[in-house]
Amino acid sequence: MSGAHETPVFTGLPGAVAVSHLCVYDWPAPDGVSGGTPHLHLTCSEAYVVTGGRGAVQTLTTSGYEVTPLEPGTVAWFTPGTIHRLVNEDDLRITVLMQNNGLPEAGDAVLTLPPAYLTDPETYAAATVIPADAPEAEQERVARSRRDLALEGYRALRAADGPEPLAAFHRAAAALVRPRLAAWRERWRRGAEAAAAATGEQLDRLERGDVSHLADALVRAEQPSAHGKFGMCGRLDVYKGTD
Repeated sequence: MSGAHETPVFTGLPGAVAVSHLCVYDWPAPDGVSGGTPHLHLTCSEAYVVTGGRGAVQTLTTSGYEVTPLEPGTVAWFTPGTIHRLVNEDDLRITVLMQNNGLPEAGDAVLTLPPAYLTDPETYAAATVIPADAPEAEQERVARSRRDLALEGYRALRAADGPEPLAAFHRAAAALVRPRLAAWRERWRRGAEAAAAATGEQLDRLERGDVSHLADALVRAEQPSAHGKFGMCGRLDVYKGTD
């Protein structure tokens, strides 16, 4: 909020998206395919801007299973509820655009673990959390282990006869994240809601001939706050201040 003109100013990336740079894992999985960990997001859309290499994204929704090829120049995106698995065929590199200030990398993701691991947040965390203070080799071991465990559940969902197994996974995922919804709502209010409200206020002012918000223009830039972080789909370069 500007003290001079009391005009809402949102200083995050446009539309309260967030950005990360992703080098997709080249680790072979038990099915012989190299790539990341299948998972879904419950409240966020996500987009892939392919910057190098070649691969694909496998997706599973209530409409069925699809494979979308990925090559430099491709922009692919999907909405909440889309189970997705990145496949690395040749040094696949992606810039990821994420809704809600990067919430997909800050909690809004549930891996497709077998049902026994989805019973409660503690059981799920024990199978998925990568210890931040562990040596890199141990972090990689955990990342690979949880990827392979998620593939077990993913293959079962793909092979399921009828819609109930996928619906059951949706219910289990929603139950797992329910304790964090209040924090997610606050993140949304600070981000996407605030960005939309600022635009609405600016449109109202322009209709009145008030251009005062233009005097509050600013420029921001930053470098990644972390490089090579173990993510769900690959090694990540992430930014801290995009919200």
